[in-house]
Amino acid sequence: MPGGARPARSAGQGLVSGAVPRDRAQALGVLRRAVELGVNHIDTAAFYFSPLHSANELINRALAPYPEDLVIATKVGQPRDPSGAWLPHAGPDRLRGLVEENLRQLGRDHLDLVNLRVVGAGSVAERFGALAELRTAGLVRHLGLSNVLPHHLDEAQAIAPVVCVQNMYGLGVRPEQDAFVGLCRARGVAFVPFYAIAADGRQHGAAGRGEHPAVLEVARAHGVSPAQVRIAWTLHRGPHVLAIPGTGDPAHLAANVAAGALRLSAAELDRLDALHRAGAESTARGTGSTARGTGSTG
Repeated sequence: MPGGARPARSAGQGLVSGAVPRDRAQALGVLRRAVELGVNHIDTAAFYFSPLHSANELINRALAPYPEDLVIATKVGQPRDPSGAWLPHAGPDRLRGLVEENLRQLGRDHLDLVNLRVVGAGSVAERFGALAELRTAGLVRHLGLSNVLPHHLDEAQAIAPVVCVQNMYGLGVRPEQDAFVGLCRARGVAFVPFYAIAADGRQHGAAGRGEHPAVLEVARAHGVSPAQVRIAWTLHRGPHVLAIPGTGDPAHLAANVAAGALRLSAAELDRLDALHRAGAESTARGTGSTARGTGSTG
């Protein structure tokens, strides 16, 4: 993906705070199967871990030596302590240590892509500048931003090239970010939504959420799952959009990859777009849950 938006197929995080630990052998198998299915972009971070597993360590174990076309995207900015509790945001002087932590865990001499994870609306200039220095030093090839606002992109692009923005976004989720999605396209920046399937359920998934009838009808028409419709809709937002649905289940992995080939008709897109815009109306009324928060794990 760096240098372009999407020949890539992707896999998102498999280990997050509060996640149910999965069988190690299954996790390794899913990672290897992902690459076999053509996935060439994996999203991870040193702060993705459970009491039993570390995402970076599993990736290293499963995939090293890494395929030449595989892009591993990681994030730094706000670390977690061994218990999983979030620590204060890392200042510029601590970012090199966080980058080196990812290098050690992944067994790499450089990182393909590092996203600066941001909490709040404050300036990113000093921290992004520190990462730009690591890029110049050869420890990082490409830089991106996560959980940010448009002015953060302005700041960062004045310092160094930005290849992607990774924000929470999906069908009916944060529709107020539509303009930001368009801005990224205009600037040649990939937009990488997280929680595109789980939506408001975040890392706990879509289980238990009553799916909207419009999504169910489109899914039935194509003989696919509602989750696949949500991925397909997300990818239809533009050629620069790359979804990163996370899973540790082999069947879900295959379904997520297959969703990339699902083509929605103009009428179906119009109907789903209307549902998406209705999320903005709910937010304006204060009845929805799509307002921007500061606790996102993206």
